[in-house]
Amino acid sequence: MGPIQIVLFAVWGLSTLALIALVLMHSGKGTGVSDMIASSLYNASTATGVMEKNLDKLTVIVACVFAACVVLAMFFFPQGIVGL
Repeated sequence: MGPIQIVLFAVWGLSTLALIALVLMHSGKGTGVSDMIASSLYNASTATGVMEKNLDKLTVIVACVFAACVVLAMFFFPQGIVGL
């Protein structure tokens, strides 16, 4: 496994963890995990809409990075990691 594949897996892993965290930080409609985590961030302040829009943009960017890593992994490992 070369250095490009190692960097690919590192970016893939980091984008996976970041995507999970960002999705959980979105404000939900009721009581759930997202409401427990994001309740301190999104109180009744006026900047809630701006923060939510920025969170949406960041989530889309991280999701695109994750998808790009999946597509690149298909090209670098067409037969799997073991290569049977």
